[in-house]
Amino acid sequence: MSILYFYIFLLAHPYLAMWWKSFELAERKSWEALIPVYNYYVAFKIGCKKPFWSLLLIFPGVHLVMWSVANVSYIRRFGYYSLIDTVQGVFFPYIVMAKIATSGDKALPETNWANSKEVSEREWGDHLVLFLTVPVLGHIVALGLAAVTRAQPGKKTKVKEWGDSLLFALVAASIIRTYVFEPFQIPTGSMEKTLLVGDFLFVNKLAYGPKVPVTPLSYPLVHNTIPWINVKSYTALEKGEYTRLPGFSEVKRNDVVVFNYPSGDTAVYDPRMPDGLMGHDYHGILITEALRQYKDLSPDYSQNYQSAMDKMGANIIKRQKTDPSYTIPKDSMEFLAVNYAYEQFLANIDKWKARTRKYLGEDKKAFTRLYDNKGYPYNGEIDHYGLIYRPVDKRENYIKRCVGTPGDFIEIKKSMLYVNDKMVKPFPFQNLQYRVYLANVDVNFMNEIGMEQERDDYYAAKFDQTTSGYVMNLTQEQLARLKARYPSTKIELVLEPQYSDDPEYTPNSIELYQNLLKFPKDPYVNNTITDFTRFQIPFKGQKIEINKENIAWYRRIITAYEGHTLVEKGSDIYIDGVKATTYTFAMNYYWLMGDNRYNSADSRIWGFVPEDHIVGKASMVWFSKSAYAGIRWERLFTIIK
Repeated sequence: MSILYFYIFLLAHPYLAMWWKSFELAERKSWEALIPVYNYYVAFKIGCKKPFWSLLLIFPGVHLVMWSVANVSYIRRFGYYSLIDTVQGVFFPYIVMAKIATSGDKALPETNWANSKEVSEREWGDHLVLFLTVPVLGHIVALGLAAVTRAQPGKKTKVKEWGDSLLFALVAASIIRTYVFEPFQIPTGSMEKTLLVGDFLFVNKLAYGPKVPVTPLSYPLVHNTIPWINVKSYTALEKGEYTRLPGFSEVKRNDVVVFNYPSGDTAVYDPRMPDGLMGHDYHGILITEALRQYKDLSPDYSQNYQSAMDKMGANIIKRQKTDPSYTIPKDSMEFLAVNYAYEQFLANIDKWKARTRKYLGEDKKAFTRLYDNKGYPYNGEIDHYGLIYRPVDKRENYIKRCVGTPGDFIEIKKSMLYVNDKMVKPFPFQNLQYRVYLANVDVNFMNEIGMEQERDDYYAAKFDQTTSGYVMNLTQEQLARLKARYPSTKIELVLEPQYSDDPEYTPNSIELYQNLLKFPKDPYVNNTITDFTRFQIPFKGQKIEINKENIAWYRRIITAYEGHTLVEKGSDIYIDGVKATTYTFAMNYYWLMGDNRYNSADSRIWGFVPEDHIVGKASMVWFSKSAYAGIRWERLFTIIK
């Protein structure tokens, strides 16, 4: 239901509640109840002596909470304190409001906390308010304090005191979190070494303008799942349209941006897992799971691929497990057999994807990478809670650097980013992956330049037995120091196949499958993380020609982001049932990439980021803690660049 209807309801509520009658009983004028907005100002003044709280009704996300506050405080001024009365005041106050309007009873003075009878009458209603504010935990705090402190005659009970305090602390925090700034923790290394795992940030929502929540009916201060009880934190009963309030600037190239994960519209819902599958690329999971099903269930695959694997021998299989990038020589019989199996999979991919949708959605199962007691990866099947659709504002929060703005042309050649045909100099803390051909590593020197050997992450130099070289993720400063220390050592970028070097190159079926895992997830668009076809980022109002050759780049924009139906019949394209040869974009789009370029799931995987997914600008690291060295004091209160 549109949020507009809820605001219309708020405007109609004073008339449904017959405030024009009960206002007189509270020594106000009846005409005051008939003036929209002002009537809430008066109602708050009558109920809780805080008329300016009526301004909080403006904010989606807390507007219905404040509506309940107005009702509960109002009916209590007329003596309706009980648990049942409070439940009605929170959810459906009209029966009580009708009693007040027709009874003729005058409004009462505020509660006399020295009167045990009045305190007793309101006891369970106060308990309900505290429970709805902070379930269980609020009572532990309030009753714990009540047990160790002496009750003071004439003062509010601890339950009432904490209920009021926590309620309005949550209201204030929700407004700040939604419209001003929000704390954010770096969970992964995709922005290393600009931002580190364990950094705690403030996200400035005023920078680009705060978004009005699409799903404002949500439990406060949590994102999409309530911790510990593993249920959704929101309801789609009330839904808004994308609206952004004015901000201080537009998203600029090179800004570090927090955004809602574009590929998170459909999620494998499994909050039981430490990392979950919730924020993962469902569309990528669908493809890889379809291949696994094909491998397990297709006679064609078992006859061709398995026999090829048997011929290759255990040694090659072991090498592929430790180095997934290792490829079988393309002139071998084993390769031809594997390639043929992948060719058959691609020819029947729709069938296998349909089977996989049922497996993930209806059967509620998935395969995930697990580890045995020796630390070796293997595939294991898990049960989960099924597939879940997430609205824009409840998709997982991601953080990357904006490298392309609406209208920019983007290209990647040999890991170098080109924007509008000009190579972009790597950022100071951006790291690329190099193969360094050293006979051995000087541990002290590596520790000195920040490549600690005792660690097992992006900072460690790893020896690659297949090439007899060390693979290192280095910033430009680290690279320069390494070259100065070892001037005669061969150092080269790690690159995936560079299709752009040979326009005549025809990918084999294995490579066509790999193309499905990179944006735009089309087997015949040859993109890799180190080599990306030149394209333009769409901008609002841009009109383009669409055809069979380029539609892959725009399918998700047309359907998932801008809400149209898309049907492709041969070379014809139908949008909302009408044959189309052109399309005009309704939003601006952005291209975001991680500074840890070889270890980042970013726009190269899931494509364009729509403007309605932008959350805010990462502004400051306010705290940082390393799993290896404890608190990073030097990073506290540092500005993000």
